[in-house]
Amino acid sequence: MNVIIAGAGISGLATAISLRRSGHRVTIYERSSLKNEVGAAINVPPNITRFLIPWGLDPIKYGFVVSKGVYFVSPTTLAELGYHDHSHDAETFGQPLYYAHRVDLHESLKKMATDPDGPGIPVTIHLKSGVSSYDPNIPSITLQDGKVITADLVVASDGVNSDAPEVILGETSHPEIQKRNGSIRIISVMAAGCLLIQRNRGDSFPTIVGNWHAAVDKSEILELFAGYHPDLLAVINKATEVKRWPLLYRPPIRTWHKGKLVLTGDAAHPMLPHYAQGGAQGIEDGLALGLVMHGVTDASQIEERLVIYEKIRRNRAASIQVLSNFGYDESHETIAKELSGLLEGRAVPTNLNERVDLAYSEDVLQRTVQLMTEFDPSWKLPEGFFLPE
Repeated sequence: MNVIIAGAGISGLATAISLRRSGHRVTIYERSSLKNEVGAAINVPPNITRFLIPWGLDPIKYGFVVSKGVYFVSPTTLAELGYHDHSHDAETFGQPLYYAHRVDLHESLKKMATDPDGPGIPVTIHLKSGVSSYDPNIPSITLQDGKVITADLVVASDGVNSDAPEVILGETSHPEIQKRNGSIRIISVMAAGCLLIQRNRGDSFPTIVGNWHAAVDKSEILELFAGYHPDLLAVINKATEVKRWPLLYRPPIRTWHKGKLVLTGDAAHPMLPHYAQGGAQGIEDGLALGLVMHGVTDASQIEERLVIYEKIRRNRAASIQVLSNFGYDESHETIAKELSGLLEGRAVPTNLNERVDLAYSEDVLQRTVQLMTEFDPSWKLPEGFFLPE
């Protein structure tokens, strides 16, 4: 089966690895050049390292460090307010909680996807090849240069600004950004081939061209953190470059697929960083999607497999999405209401330890194998999907 993936981010690469090892030919179209990957630290938690390491990821080679615990401190005095112990995570969940630089995690996934010596057909990545539209029925993508490319399956892994959710839902489903009092945001949609000419001469509604990675003056950050402990301000002062990084969220959407178009990662479930599970959930998506496609030999089989993929992933990711969007200060009643129907019999977490257990204890591999063998008792893991121990 030929598969197109839009987006070579963390979820897109994980999806490519899983599909490659499940016997499919995968081509990724990425809008950037991948030369200036951004990001800082990212959690690599047990719910994904339980299969990333058997895939061949070497945490030592890529500079991952094991978390022993997290202190919560006062921002003004640095007095300790609490401590969450991670020293027993490996014993409890099968793997420790790792911290990594996002670029290192991305590079490790890219190598597993494209390495010619790995199992399956190496993934091909086309850079500077952004996707402008999707057709779930053919299925196909149209690149920004107008070229149309068809495949047996199209996977939209192109992040929070993906147009694929709108195509799937038949309605607008843009992620939301925190609003500021008194500000007005106007989004104008232009037809392909049009060019916006900025004159910025209006008195009532002057326009400003935005930049997704716009630079921010360090003084603006220091002003926002006024009153914080001097040691924290000293860390900010060490920064040589500051960029504005919007935090986007969206309530869970009702479905992730239509025809032969399917979502993974932030395209499916953008979430705030309170739970530190955004990247991990995208990687779980990738594992599950690749495995449910194992054994597909005819395009007519794809859509029923996408139903299974969504059954495996949607409620799980949606529950993490809800908890991430709320943070830790929302009432239990509000959280329980939003989680209604998503936890599939599990109790609503009431504290940090229970939230960690909800995230880390879920075994997406086990759940995928269970649902696939219920669907087809002869189904087995692809040969070579995991490296020999």
